[in-house]
Amino acid sequence: MDVRDIVSGALLYPLQNIKALVIFIILGIIAGVIGGLSIMDFLFTLIGLNDIINGGLSIIKIILFSIVLLLILGYMLDIVKWGINCRTDSPNLDIVRQVSNAIKQIIVIIVYFAIPFICYFILGIFFQPWLTSLITIILFVIFGLAEIMAKCRLAKHDNLGEALAIREAINDIFRVGLTKIAITFVILIVSWFVINTITAVIMYYNQTVGGILWGIFGVYTIFFYYRATGLLYSEL
Repeated sequence: MDVRDIVSGALLYPLQNIKALVIFIILGIIAGVIGGLSIMDFLFTLIGLNDIINGGLSIIKIILFSIVLLLILGYMLDIVKWGINCRTDSPNLDIVRQVSNAIKQIIVIIVYFAIPFICYFILGIFFQPWLTSLITIILFVIFGLAEIMAKCRLAKHDNLGEALAIREAINDIFRVGLTKIAITFVILIVSWFVINTITAVIMYYNQTVGGILWGIFGVYTIFFYYRATGLLYSEL
């Protein structure tokens, strides 16, 4: 599957699954509303502007907000899996499993990005700052790409151990093709930038319309990103 097929397939996927797209747009809006209000309530409680009851309710809201975000993250891992298997339908909601998978994803992200951070501090002891920074940037690129492959490995095998097999994840970069990955993600980043720039301009003139469009296109680009990620890995 070449880059053109991956990008076009990922772009069309949300439109082929409007029901799932709408559900997650609504979940995104709910998360935004609950999260914003609960965080503000909690902060007001800390400085004594709200009573204890409202503070307790804000904590409950934060928990609900976290569950919704974890559900979205876990569902996106299923979209990666569906992409690997080249399925055109959308995954079903499975709150327990998808929240669990989201936690696994967070562990993967922490492990892969902790390594460059640790290396930065160790290298700083022995090398000049410019060389330490250069090596760290290279490590961030390598482990950033490896983290994407690890996400695919987690989706494919449904096993955290497979995702944390760092050497295999790095090898997967070259199995998929470094050039293919780079071109695909440049297109994804440019698309994200264009969409966010347009919605930011609209939001400047009309916050309500801009906010709604940002929510819709934000979820759309998330579907697009995770579908493309799965399709990249589909030939392994």
